[in-house]
Amino acid sequence: MFFWRCLIISNKELQINEDIRDREVRVIGPDGAQLGVMTSKEALEQAFAQNLDLVKIAPQATPPVCKIVDYGKYRFEQTKREKEAKKNQRIVDIKEVRLSLNIDVHDFETKVGHAVRFLKGGDKVKASIRFRGREMGHPEIGYDVMKRFAEALEEVAVVEKPAKLEGRNMLMFLASRPAK
Repeated sequence: MFFWRCLIISNKELQINEDIRDREVRVIGPDGAQLGVMTSKEALEQAFAQNLDLVKIAPQATPPVCKIVDYGKYRFEQTKREKEAKKNQRIVDIKEVRLSLNIDVHDFETKVGHAVRFLKGGDKVKASIRFRGREMGHPEIGYDVMKRFAEALEEVAVVEKPAKLEGRNMLMFLASRPAK
């Protein structure tokens, strides 16, 4: 048996020149001026007269919007803009801080320090307590530890999701306080 493999071209690919099958299109010139609504054949002739391509830039509009541009240059500028936008975006990570019911003062302060560092770095913090054995009988102690943790971070963080008991774990999510 013989199988054919097809190359799948990105669905972001725009329709150009003869691929545009719409009866009427709104045309924008190479300088950005509106040339009006015309048939796709007339628009294609105008593009070829200027030695440029006809590119459908807004297929969802009625009538679809086409622009007369140099397609290679247009794609280059578009990918350049996408790379720039990707470079400027920040991915927010969730960092976990594990607490315990019988946490000592210094250990608690250390965990608060870690959380402050994470929040100032632009990440979110997930505070968790794991209940073991008989500790399950005292969830109120866990709520007290979480409340104390949230109060210690009050200046730099805001509670996104309050402490909630899920099975043997108690979770609380904190995000950095927006700058004024």
